[in-house]
Amino acid sequence: MDLISHQPNKNPNSSTQLTPPSSSRYENQKRRDWNTFCQYLRNHRPPLSLPSCSGAHVLEFLRYLDQFGKTKVHHQNCAFFGLPNPPAPCPCPLRQAWGSLDALIGRLRAAYEENGGPPEANPFGSRAVRLFLREVRDFQAKARGVSYEKKRKRVNRQKPQTQPPLQLQQQQQQPQQGQSMMANYSGATV
Repeated sequence: MDLISHQPNKNPNSSTQLTPPSSSRYENQKRRDWNTFCQYLRNHRPPLSLPSCSGAHVLEFLRYLDQFGKTKVHHQNCAFFGLPNPPAPCPCPLRQAWGSLDALIGRLRAAYEENGGPPEANPFGSRAVRLFLREVRDFQAKARGVSYEKKRKRVNRQKPQTQPPLQLQQQQQQPQQGQSMMANYSGATV
């Protein structure tokens, strides 16, 4: 009886089959975001090529994505403007959350360079995009009554040792009449 089969191994867990390395969740999301942006450029009127894309086109894309948002952002004239938990529904629009837009821009910025775009011409890192994201963050924070202030690092405050006044320090450092410089160092007195 032949124990070794001469047929190809059909076991999916076998080490003889080559499987492509599984991509991380981040890489998959980055690829989907990149494909969505490229499709947006193709559907743009007139169609845009990637090298001709600028920060203004990225802003158009972000505004386009706003229609698919799920975050309620109150208008300034809404009665619930500035309330973190409004007590009733209102007609204010649903928008993309700032955190989602910020993460999206980060992924697209990386994807642009991975797909051959020069870092110095990256439209996702343009000043206009950075300013837009900052404005969205600040407005959404005001609309919800939440602040996004940067947390400052805590300074490790140790209680400073009290030091004698400068004149007293200088007097202690000068050798007394008849003492050597080493007398203060060793703690010996003459």
